[in-house]
Amino acid sequence: MEHKLAELKTRLLEVDDLQYAGAVLYWDQATYMPPAGASARGRQLGTLTRLAHEKFTDAAIGKLLDDLRAYGEGLPYDSDDASLIRVTRRQYERAVKVPATFMAEMSQHFNTTYTAWTEARPANDFNRVRPLLEQTLDLSRQLADFFPGYDHIADPLVDNQDYGMKAADIRRIFAELRAELVPLVKAITAKPLTDDSCLRAFYPEDQQKAFGEMVIKRYGYDFERGRQDKTHHPFMIRFGPGDIRITTRFNEHDLGDGLFSTLHECGHALYEMGIDQGLAGTPLATGTSAGVHESQSRLWENIVGRSRGFWEHFYPALQQTFPDQLNRVSVDTFYRAINKVQPSLIRVDADEVTYNLHVMLRFDLELEMLEGKLDIRDLPEAWHQRYMDDLGVTAPSDKDGVLQDVHWYTFNIGGAFQGYTLGNILSGLYYSAALQAHPSIPAEIAQGKFDTLHTWLKTNIYTHGSKLSASELTERVTGGQLRIGPYIQYLKTKYGELYGIQ
Repeated sequence: MEHKLAELKTRLLEVDDLQYAGAVLYWDQATYMPPAGASARGRQLGTLTRLAHEKFTDAAIGKLLDDLRAYGEGLPYDSDDASLIRVTRRQYERAVKVPATFMAEMSQHFNTTYTAWTEARPANDFNRVRPLLEQTLDLSRQLADFFPGYDHIADPLVDNQDYGMKAADIRRIFAELRAELVPLVKAITAKPLTDDSCLRAFYPEDQQKAFGEMVIKRYGYDFERGRQDKTHHPFMIRFGPGDIRITTRFNEHDLGDGLFSTLHECGHALYEMGIDQGLAGTPLATGTSAGVHESQSRLWENIVGRSRGFWEHFYPALQQTFPDQLNRVSVDTFYRAINKVQPSLIRVDADEVTYNLHVMLRFDLELEMLEGKLDIRDLPEAWHQRYMDDLGVTAPSDKDGVLQDVHWYTFNIGGAFQGYTLGNILSGLYYSAALQAHPSIPAEIAQGKFDTLHTWLKTNIYTHGSKLSASELTERVTGGQLRIGPYIQYLKTKYGELYGIQ
């Protein structure tokens, strides 16, 4: 069995190498690659995707997994070897249902669509990407149909990102959350509007970058194992245990854009950096689900990075960085500005209270497209109508409407968005559990100290990689399953104090 396990790991390491080689090419395209390289890059990524899929779905891996099944079942459930055999089998059984040629076709198509999106959005030209998005929808349906027997066509796509969940589960959670959020939004927006003009002064990019990197170093981001670069839509990407990079973007007339993007992507990176390095080269060496991953980016961005204690410590340094812009602005004014609640157009810039409404409407639109109820040609108008219905605002153009998010232009339609709201809910659950273990955490944050929180998260969440499913991990960490209570309590306590509502 030891010999067979070693052979399995050798084969998986080859798959891992191919996937990370593709990731390097994707990162390069999203950061530094000249535009004329897009066509060749799409072909290269398609080739690497096909080769990795062929190697992973090789019958020899299936045979090894069969031979190792009894061995794995005889080991402790969460041991490295038992987890490797169990999780790899789950992923293998899913992967063998999808032809490698289809995976290559999707990869190349997404590459083409992403390139078109980078040009279409600034030009406010939805028609430029419309035919490509129609093809994306067709490919997304084909992908789902490789997994027959679903209750809803989105189920296989949701399950691929948040294992064990279906569209019906997401709808139920979203309905429960919406019932709490809508009255809270109404109560807050009935109050006088917060003045956030202090965020709109001129903030030079280089100084923004330096301040943000100083903060994430304090969080625990290791620049010996990572770096930060600029891109159109920020992301975190991993090339191995010693190379975990983040990207951001800057707006010199919006201080929050680059800063909170940096904190958000750092949260993702801290998760990946905290995974047990003994799992490297296997399917276990990554975050366990989209929702759990987003719980970490949203926790470090919002629960920590938008907290009063955080800014009591870091605001003097920010004032020193931008004296002309902030010396006459109190910490209380700044704190209120970065936590302003107001229905808005852009998801990534949305406040904590309205953010999930952005996610919900995207998820609903995805379901309608997959069900055939919404044609791509009608998507821009449907988008504007939902924003008016749900948030009372409408974008002046498609640039800040259906073109604003990169997801549908570099991924299949279905499965991408629900993780953000699941992550918000889980961030409240996990942070509540951390406070129960270490009540001193808020006081430490107010001193610019994050070791206790970071160590608790690493010990309880990060180190496991994907050995445990999101459901298993949440049960172990919190003593129960996903529930909205702690997250809603966090929002009501924080924003009740900010806006003087019961």
